[in-house]
Amino acid sequence: MCRWARARTTRPPTAPTLSIVAVFLPIGFMGGIIGKFFHEFGITIVSAVLISMFVSFTLDPMLSSVWHDPAIDREGKPWEPQGFYDHTLGRLTHWVDRASHHLGDGYVAALGWSLRHKLLTVVMAFATLGVAFALVRFVGTEFVPKADFSETQVNFYTPVGSSLETTEARTRQVDAILRAMPEVRYTLATINSGQAQGRNYVSILVRLVDRKDRVRSVDEMSVPLRQRLSQVAGITVTQAGLSDSMGGSKSISLSIQGPDLGELQRLTDMLMPRLARIPGLVDLDTSMKPPKPTVSIDVKRDAASDLGLSVGSITNALRALVAGQTVGDWRASDDQNYDVKVRLGPGQRVGPDDLSRLSLLAGSNADGSVRNVRLSQVASVRAGLGPNQINRRDLSRESELTANTSLRSLGEVSADVRQVLADTPLPPGYAYRFGGSTKDMEESAGYAVQALAMGVVFIYMILASQFRSYLQPVALMSSLPLTMIGVVLALLVWRSTINMFSIIGIVMLMGLVTKNAILLIDFALRGQQEGLERSAALLRAAKVRLRPILMTTLAMIFGMLPLALALSEGSEQRAPMGQAVIGGVITSSVMTLVVVPVVYCWLDDLGRWAKRLFNRKPQSPSAK
Repeated sequence: MCRWARARTTRPPTAPTLSIVAVFLPIGFMGGIIGKFFHEFGITIVSAVLISMFVSFTLDPMLSSVWHDPAIDREGKPWEPQGFYDHTLGRLTHWVDRASHHLGDGYVAALGWSLRHKLLTVVMAFATLGVAFALVRFVGTEFVPKADFSETQVNFYTPVGSSLETTEARTRQVDAILRAMPEVRYTLATINSGQAQGRNYVSILVRLVDRKDRVRSVDEMSVPLRQRLSQVAGITVTQAGLSDSMGGSKSISLSIQGPDLGELQRLTDMLMPRLARIPGLVDLDTSMKPPKPTVSIDVKRDAASDLGLSVGSITNALRALVAGQTVGDWRASDDQNYDVKVRLGPGQRVGPDDLSRLSLLAGSNADGSVRNVRLSQVASVRAGLGPNQINRRDLSRESELTANTSLRSLGEVSADVRQVLADTPLPPGYAYRFGGSTKDMEESAGYAVQALAMGVVFIYMILASQFRSYLQPVALMSSLPLTMIGVVLALLVWRSTINMFSIIGIVMLMGLVTKNAILLIDFALRGQQEGLERSAALLRAAKVRLRPILMTTLAMIFGMLPLALALSEGSEQRAPMGQAVIGGVITSSVMTLVVVPVVYCWLDDLGRWAKRLFNRKPQSPSAK
């Protein structure tokens, strides 16, 4: 009997602790990118919680035995200030104590009303849950929020074939527009750099003043910036604002794959104007750049062979004449070495006609003299257009369309893009797929749902083993869906989205909110074992357990408040986690204290009815 009582005393700290472990352990072993982000986070929380439980079993009782609390002697007596502490902070703590007592009386009255109107209480809880799911569609979705590190970027390109001087002139125009904005500290423009090499590609890094010294965020600055850049003639802007936080690329990446490059070009030309009309889709660009001017040389193989020329010899001769050949180096007065290249003068390689008149060495005549032939004798030279670049993916040719989002969430814009694709049937052999943040968002949501499902299953198993019942854990876990209304309202108030961090916050809530229900129901069960009627036991538990529930709830709220307010640079990325936890903890604490006892009563009645049903002994024939 003593061993059973000793085991009973370990249930209150053990059940909440193991519930938190059951939630955070799957978080630490999620797959995909989200698992890479939160592996250390989940393992750290699990270790810290287990160590704190060990401390609560060892160090805390020891300190309680030697550290006397004088407030215990004053319980139920009129408060009188004694000493310097009571005259200063004591008045505040006494006011808080009185407020908690009044709040407890109000809570007991509210719980008594709920126990008398069980059906109405549950209907109201389901109504709030329905409102939460109805409001979800007003909360945008994205993979990871963009962080404001007081930097932004502008990328653009000039038409294919533009000279370096033309590109430089456009760069100076864009740079002047940027420097005219009061938030800009300095800029750094680079031509012919980055992933897309070419003298018509420009990348400008923009450094802003610190976030505390400006009113507008980077996203808010991007809207007027795009409007001003649209007035610069001869440029195509591909980036104006923050890049994707996960790879420095754009948020939306759509890959169209197929065998024929011309058909891909046709599909791209058809989709580009339709996608450009989607609200919130900006910086639209494609890998199918306009064709660049080329000079095609078709070798007449029979004629070249008769003259002793091969395709390789013709190619080598043209490369030396047009592109040049390094023949040595030259040391300048500044001790710098420069390569010396020999090639035709600029006036001799202007167009196809100049190339047609080039002389090629075709061996020697019978008399030993050198034989020269014109290129036009062995090849046809014509001007044309060629593809700027050819992309391939999964053994197929690809046209990649990329874009950013502005004033709308990634999920909303991606849904509109899918609708456009659904209205644009692709020919047989052609397909599309999303990449970038859209793909990562869908993948991470799947892994988070798996972690959430595993956490719920583990919580049920732990509670069932701790309470030795299959029904009571259901009552305790009825508080889990009640967190959604607070999460949705908090994200709407802070104008945040459902993203990787807010989803992790929702998963965290699964372990946090069950703790309040465990404290309440466990104390009520003790009262019932002592002989109290069920409703009286619940009301006494409500009176006694309200203070520790408020302590843990307020500690969680104030602990997450700095994270939710995003006070430092770049903290906007992690803020949705704190916002989701704060909203969920507030609403779940309020509704758990009212709804869970009602659900517990119903399930307790169901358990008693089932016990009577299955324990009923059949009558013997002689008794009939």
